Amino acid sequence: MPIFDYRCNECKTLYDVLHKGKEIIEDIQCPSCGSFHYTKLISLPNINTHGASTIHCDTNVCRMDKSCCGDACR
Repeated sequence: MPIFDYRCNECKTLYDVLHKGKEIIEDIQCPSCGSFHYTKLISLPNINTHGASTIHCDTNVCRMDKSCCGDACR
């Protein structure tokens, strides 16, 4: 399910909308002012840049040798 970014043409608020399928115009309403006048923005995809030499901890990203976050790695 894609998430698209929008900017309200009335109040300039930036917001995003999760589309569960086809993009429906009625779903694209500004959460601040309620306007349906918007500009669809081009956004970059979310890309994971962590290589195979990292593991994810509870709140940190650590190297396999645990050298970057001390006791936070398990």
